[in-house]
Amino acid sequence: MKPQKIILALVLSFTLLLTACGGNDASKENEGKVDKKALENLNEEAFPIVKEPITLKFFTGKSAQNINSDWNDILIWNKYKEMTNVNVEWEQVQTDSLAEKRNLALAGGSLPDVFFLAAFPPLDIYKYGKQGTFIKLNDLIDKYAPNLKKLMDENPEIRKAVTFPDGNIYSLPSIVSPDFLSVRLASRPWIDQTWLDRLNMKAPETTEEFYQFLKAVKEKGGKDVVPYGGTSIGEFTGWIQGAFGVANRGVRNANIDVDPENPEKIRFYTISDDYKEMLEYTHKLYSEGLIEQNIFSIDWGQYLANASQGKYASTVFYDPVQLFGKDIGEKYDSLSALKGPKGYQEFSKVSPAVSSIGNFIITKNNPNPAATVRWMDYFFSDEGARLYYMGIEGDTYEKTEDGKYVYTDKIMNSKEGLTMEQEIAKYLTWLGGIQGIIKEEYFQGSESAPASLEAAKKIEPFVSEEIWPGFTYTEEENKFLSSTGADISKYVSEMTAKFISGETSFSEWDKYVSTVEKMGLDEYVKIQQAAYDRYRKN
Repeated sequence: MKPQKIILALVLSFTLLLTACGGNDASKENEGKVDKKALENLNEEAFPIVKEPITLKFFTGKSAQNINSDWNDILIWNKYKEMTNVNVEWEQVQTDSLAEKRNLALAGGSLPDVFFLAAFPPLDIYKYGKQGTFIKLNDLIDKYAPNLKKLMDENPEIRKAVTFPDGNIYSLPSIVSPDFLSVRLASRPWIDQTWLDRLNMKAPETTEEFYQFLKAVKEKGGKDVVPYGGTSIGEFTGWIQGAFGVANRGVRNANIDVDPENPEKIRFYTISDDYKEMLEYTHKLYSEGLIEQNIFSIDWGQYLANASQGKYASTVFYDPVQLFGKDIGEKYDSLSALKGPKGYQEFSKVSPAVSSIGNFIITKNNPNPAATVRWMDYFFSDEGARLYYMGIEGDTYEKTEDGKYVYTDKIMNSKEGLTMEQEIAKYLTWLGGIQGIIKEEYFQGSESAPASLEAAKKIEPFVSEEIWPGFTYTEEENKFLSSTGADISKYVSEMTAKFISGETSFSEWDKYVSTVEKMGLDEYVKIQQAAYDRYRKN
């Protein structure tokens, strides 16, 4: 099992918790301050972006995968400099000191022209946007970002995701192509087909059929097989929650979804009867030994070791062929959404198209904001996505006879004995640094493997038409959510684990609900409702 494949499989799985705050509308001070010379030097269409070369200073987060690469002299940015006439001076900051260096740049006034892959929390984006430190981008997008604007027009959820409570946009997003469902699913359910054949069973389509399958595996397999195993209990409940009608708008906003009886209202679903029923089902499986008993504490190394030995009859994970090895992985077939006892059948473990809003921010010090927006907008196009994720044709990638894009032999079979990931980092910067738009044709993670794409096709009919992005909040709302709201979320998470494991009896359910209510649930729901109302109006 090659470590780089794990990283490629997971590079999109890490997301930001979206929180934000407000302040006075000082950003208006920057409106209308256009450098006429900069605009005269700008080509509004095609390349180069500017007639005479310019230099921009970018502050960027540098992931562990890129630790040995110098972005001031690397294939992708050297090529893009030739194309655009824009030279970027990169200040590269390791991720473990990113927050500290980012805050120092803001506090000391030594601002770069752009914060790129700096992982700004929405709270900070909004605060510094309102203050005028970050410029608002609404008009610039309309005038100089045709590729992003087209995506926003085609998928209004993108615009909603990046619009703050004051109606302004202060950052350019990282986007997963809306039709690239496989990446938005991340991990997905798999079942060992050899066990189905041995038991003379068809693939389970309901929660009851899945339960019967797990029981039969335990009876026949003994200690040599684990009916269901995974990296966490959350991966399992994320899959089956749609069978119980909860989390019906995706995974980005914890504990809330839309009220099934009133689509204009949000619901705190983790105290609902449907959520209780899901926990009772999961507890039954766990208490009967059908779920791996150390699933609350298992580490990835142990999970992968078990999986590579064929110990799991079912699991929720990434592509098994790439991650468990071909011999074991090819035994698995994908599952879709299960139908629950009340007839719910939805796959709600889905991320929104906008994976992050904190990775491209233009500061007030930037003398060429229009050119900068054009610089980034290219990576929202098909050609730009290909450059960012694949590099240069004939050098780092080639197009096969059947029209697919693949890395060249120098990357796939390193002469220096390097991993594929290490070779990619010598030429490209996307590992650990997703920006622009990710498209199926050019992404080389396990989500693009044939079995994973086939799994996504099975799941697609059961995905909600609306998947919420992370909501954004005012300053006052965020103060509550980061304190009392965080306490509520922590308590819910702890009690979820206790109910499933049996540490807490379901006879204590009413007490649990009462405790959540007393912690400040009314205010929590009021804030989330206000955020939802704004989202719907954006």
